[in-house]
Amino acid sequence: MFTLITFIIVLALLVFSHEFGHFIVARKNGIKVEEFGFGFPPRLFGVQYKPEQKKFIWIFGNRDLTEEEKADDTVYSFNLVPLGGFVKIKGEDGEAPLAPDSFGSKPAWRRASVLAAGVAMNIILAAVLLSVGFIIGMPQVVDDGAVVAVRDRHLTIIQVLPDTPAKVAGLESGDKIIQIGELNNPEVTAMQDYINSNKDQTLSITVKRGEEEIKKEIKPVIYPDTGKAGIGVAIATVGLVKYPWYQAIYEGIKATGWYLKEIIVAFYGLISALVVGKGVSSAVSGPVGIATMTGEVARLGWSYLLQFTAMLSLNLAVLNILPIPALDGGRLLFLVIGKIRRRPISTKVEQVIHSVGFMLLMLLVVIITVKDLRVFEGAFFHFINRLF
Repeated sequence: MFTLITFIIVLALLVFSHEFGHFIVARKNGIKVEEFGFGFPPRLFGVQYKPEQKKFIWIFGNRDLTEEEKADDTVYSFNLVPLGGFVKIKGEDGEAPLAPDSFGSKPAWRRASVLAAGVAMNIILAAVLLSVGFIIGMPQVVDDGAVVAVRDRHLTIIQVLPDTPAKVAGLESGDKIIQIGELNNPEVTAMQDYINSNKDQTLSITVKRGEEEIKKEIKPVIYPDTGKAGIGVAIATVGLVKYPWYQAIYEGIKATGWYLKEIIVAFYGLISALVVGKGVSSAVSGPVGIATMTGEVARLGWSYLLQFTAMLSLNLAVLNILPIPALDGGRLLFLVIGKIRRRPISTKVEQVIHSVGFMLLMLLVVIITVKDLRVFEGAFFHFINRLF
C-alpha cells in the first residue's frame, strides 16, 4: 500500500505540474481554458466562478459542459482517477478557430509557447526538487577532498557487470558495502587492495539493501587487462551532500542541466537501437517498473525520493518534446510544418495521425509493462499480495 500511495502521489505531481504549465501559459496568452481537471475522468464534480453573480457554482457528474459553462470562467474539476490532470483548451482540436480566445486564432509563436509550457514546467519542477534536495542533503558521489557538508558516507555499488562473481552472487546496484572479509566500512582503495591481496580466497561480503543486511560469499577472478583481482563491480563513496540554501539553488539548477543532457543522450541511444531493430532496452521501464522503483526509493528517505522524482520529471519532459504524434513535440512539429507550408495541416488529418500515434504509444507501454512483469516479477507479486 505504501508503494501504491507513493507512486500515485509522485505520478500525480509530475502530470499535474505538466498540465499546469499548459494552463498558465494559455491563460497568459488570452486563450480560454474550458476545464482544468485534477485527476483523469470520469468527473466526480467541478466548481466554476460566476463573476457576474459573484458566486461559485457546482457541477456534478461526468456530463459534457454546456456552451454557457464553456463560455464562463474555467471549470476546475475533480476526477475519479488520481494520476495527474488535464486541461481542455478552447480551439485545441480545431473548433472555433476565429474566436479571439481560441487556440487556433493565436499567432504560431503563442501556440508554440502553450505546447512547450508543459515540458518547461517539468524541467522547472526538477530544478526545484533538486534544490530542495541539496538543502536537506542529496545523495551524491563524494571524495575525501569534498569541501561541502557530507553525512552518511558509505561505499556503494554503482554498477554490477554481467557474467561476474558479483552478478552470480546476486549483488545489485545501490547495495551499501558494510564489510568485506576483515574490513568494516571499507573505502574504495582499501577494498580494491584487499580483494587483490586475497585473490585466491573466497571472501565474505556483507551489504545493506534498504533496511536488510545481506551476506554473500564471492571468489574473486583475475582480469587480464589489469592483471588484478576483482569481483565485477564499480564502486564509489556516496554521501548526503548539503549546501547553504543560496548555493543549493545554484547546484540544483546546475544538476538539472547535467541530468537533462545525460537523459537526452540516453534517449538518443534508445531511439537509435529501436531504429536498427535491437528492440526495447532492458533499462527501459514502464508503469510497473516505475511503481516498484518508487516504493524502493521512498524507503531510502525523502532526499532519495526527491532525486528520483526529479529524474522522472526530466524524463517526462524529454519524452514529451520528441516529435512523436500525440505528444507535445508532435503537435509542435505539425505547427512548424504548417508555418513552412504557409497553411495549416488539415485538422482531421492531424487528429487521425495523433490517434494512430497514441495507439502505438499505448502498444509500446503494453510491451514494456510485459517486460517489467518479467524483470520485477517477485517484487510486483509481493506488492499485490500485500495490497489484497
